[in-house]
Amino acid sequence: MTAPSTFGLSSEARNLHWLLTNLVEEVPGIRSVAVVSSDGLLLLSSDPGRNEEARQVRDTPRAGPRGSAADLATVVSGVGSLTVGAARLMDFGGVKHTMVAMDEGSLFVMSISDGSLLGVHGSAECDMSVVAYHMALFVGRAGHVLTPELRTELRKSLESETTGSAR
Repeated sequence: MTAPSTFGLSSEARNLHWLLTNLVEEVPGIRSVAVVSSDGLLLLSSDPGRNEEARQVRDTPRAGPRGSAADLATVVSGVGSLTVGAARLMDFGGVKHTMVAMDEGSLFVMSISDGSLLGVHGSAECDMSVVAYHMALFVGRAGHVLTPELRTELRKSLESETTGSAR
C-alpha cells in the first residue's frame, strides 16, 4: 500500500490515516479499505492513487480485477443503504455490521458513526473473525473523532490528491 500524504492535515485526520494504514498492514488478506460518509462519498482509502484510474475507466469494460477505492466505496455505500433499509423494514434497530462471503473473497461493512461506514475487501484466505475484530477496533478508535469538520477535511484532502494526480 502506498501511504497518502498527510502533510497539512489536522492531527485527527493524520490519526485516521495512521489507523487505516495499520489496519491494512496488520491484518493478513485485506486488499482494500474505504471509509465512506453517510451520503456515499469516499473519505479515506487504502489506495488513493487508484481513485483517478477508477474514474477514467468506470464507463468502459475492464478485463482486470476490480477493487479500487472508488469501486469499494460505491459497493460499501450500496450495501450499507440496502441493509439500513432492510433493518427499518424489519424494525430490528440499527445495522452494526454486514459480511458478504464470496468464492474468492469477502466484503465487510461496519457502521462507524452518524451513518459513516468502514468497508473492507478481503481475500478468500483472510480470517473473517480477525478482520471483524480489527474493524471493530478501528471503529472504536475512529468513531468519536469523525466529526462533520473532519469529514469535510478528509473529503477535500482526497479531492486535492486526485486533482494533483490528474495533472
